[in-house]
Amino acid sequence: MKPGRVSEGRKGMHFWLAVGTLWRRDLVRFWREKARVLGYVGSPLVFWLLIGSGFGDLAFFFPGALVLTVMFSAAFSTMSLIEDRREGFLLSMLVSPAPRSSMVLGKILGSSTLAWIQGVVFLCFLPATGYWPGAAGILGAAAVIFLIAFTFTVLGFAIAWQMDSTQGFHAVMNLVLLPLWLVSGALFPIASAHGWVQWLMRLNPVTYTVAALRQSLERGAAAGVPPLSTSVLVTAAFAILLFAASTMFARRTSAGSFA
Repeated sequence: MKPGRVSEGRKGMHFWLAVGTLWRRDLVRFWREKARVLGYVGSPLVFWLLIGSGFGDLAFFFPGALVLTVMFSAAFSTMSLIEDRREGFLLSMLVSPAPRSSMVLGKILGSSTLAWIQGVVFLCFLPATGYWPGAAGILGAAAVIFLIAFTFTVLGFAIAWQMDSTQGFHAVMNLVLLPLWLVSGALFPIASAHGWVQWLMRLNPVTYTVAALRQSLERGAAAGVPPLSTSVLVTAAFAILLFAASTMFARRTSAGSFA
């Protein structure tokens, strides 16, 4: 075997070993903090029941509440990046032979998996709405939930990489996530919004994540809601753009800056 091929083989081994190690580490850390499940799933569940019951339409509010669960779980789980920096673990990753992209992907996949699991748990409450989309709809929704989890994990990673305090991270994420969710079609349909709000909703990437989940569950084109294919493409493009930015941030950072 040629030396170049050996070198490429080792790089690939280092890449996937780092990805798998970081993914497993996040899962183990999560199971040691089981109270996180109650906070991430319980709060949106109560919110959905109260708001949905007040408006008399639990089915309409279900996709929005599920997106709220997944987006907050995914984004805030990346706060562990700040803790890793304080503990020195991030420095050890930066000086390892594994490429920076493997570190980014490993951290993102770990948090995405956890957010996806919590989203699937929330999905189990769908029968309470009196609506059942069938096996195909459930499988499609599970796939969309993972895409949403990945997207907001990457968003959280990109912001957490720039932050030095968990308090600052909380403030920034709340400032970013809540307004995006409020004008995403989760609380009121696009068709019933005023003209300028409609434009704002159509420019909002979270609108397409809510629409993707709603369409996968309902299998029907509601008035003013982007179709499933468009919603998935926009969400995936947003995730890819954020992942490229996160990888660029990681590559520009030197190990000495964390010493």
